[in-house]
Amino acid sequence: MNTPAQTSKQTPDQTQAQTASQKNGFFGSYGGSHVPPELAQTVESIAEAYARYSQDPDFQTELNYYLKNFVGRESPLFYAANLSRKLGGAKIYLKREDLNHLGAHKVNNTVGQALLAKRMGKHKLIAETGAGQHGVATAATAALFGMSCTVYMGSLDVERQYLNVERMRMLGAEVVAVNRGNAGLKEAVDAALEAWVADPEIFYVIGSAVGPHPYPLMVRDFQSVIGKEARRQILEAEGRLPDYCLACVGGGSNAIGLFHPFAADTQVKLVGVEPGGRGNALGEHAATLNYGKPGVLHGSNSYFLQDDNGEVAPVHSISAGLDYPGVGPEHSFLKDSGRATYVTASDQDALDAFQTLCRNEGIIPALESSHALAQAIKLAPTLNPDQIIVVCLSGRGDKDMEQLTKLLK
Repeated sequence: MNTPAQTSKQTPDQTQAQTASQKNGFFGSYGGSHVPPELAQTVESIAEAYARYSQDPDFQTELNYYLKNFVGRESPLFYAANLSRKLGGAKIYLKREDLNHLGAHKVNNTVGQALLAKRMGKHKLIAETGAGQHGVATAATAALFGMSCTVYMGSLDVERQYLNVERMRMLGAEVVAVNRGNAGLKEAVDAALEAWVADPEIFYVIGSAVGPHPYPLMVRDFQSVIGKEARRQILEAEGRLPDYCLACVGGGSNAIGLFHPFAADTQVKLVGVEPGGRGNALGEHAATLNYGKPGVLHGSNSYFLQDDNGEVAPVHSISAGLDYPGVGPEHSFLKDSGRATYVTASDQDALDAFQTLCRNEGIIPALESSHALAQAIKLAPTLNPDQIIVVCLSGRGDKDMEQLTKLLK
């Protein structure tokens, strides 16, 4: 059920109050835990377990072990010298999450959640996935820890991300194609939530910084390794912080992972790039923070795209991982507080940026990441040569090859 809510207007000097409220699952007025009674105890038990184990040195030691030896962290911060010279203006650095095991940032989070599930005595994992990267990461992590795994995926995404479907199956996961509605990520989340209600003993590994508390906080914390590394790396490389941090935003996990460690550095501008799709009419994009309104979707109060009746609007994006009608509640807070800015990049912008990076740096980015690159390509020439942009390259483009070979003919 989607219940419209009032927008909470915050200012940057309210950050301290926002931080204090995070333990209760709120970022300003956004967040919370809006779940059916059948799930309330299950969700609360996860919140209690996370509050306990996130402070446990043994948990953090084990997490860091797997981040280093399974994921392959730390990921490089690469100076895109060719691209920077071509565009003129600012220096562009790429945080290379595409070089993680399995090719995206998603595994940072699945390792953390699976370790939590293990400590809670859970043996069955479920997940939703759009582009398939979270599904692959969950399947691989389940195999690593000896757990079963079921992944829900919209049938449209099954078709356009078939390579990742096969990867999930090779890793031992069951992939359930969801045919209802727009057959996309939103419907996959709906199906996963229904399965969770039917069997609360399952551990639901949510892939983005969305859902009921503690998921937005938990996913943010697990993905903050991106920003922590990038902050230290840019200080080593340039002796100062960047002027801009850019990341694509669907649900918003890679973006919040990059942004959070820079949040207190108010001189660093945080820019999230949403999928502008084919136009600004409902159903032609998935730019939630640019066109949405506050309300409740999938367990938390945040912005989501709504029609005139307050129901979830259809969405479109060239990238399967971004075609979601909602966004994480912390991003809603950052928008209203003014700490972060959210812009759009169209399908064509993303395609152009994809080709530009391929041909100038020898790096094949995911279509999701290409949205952030598009904004960097637009922004860099307007800045001075001594200014710095850090872009989260959230994933690699192998998964998009079949789709891209058709689009780029």
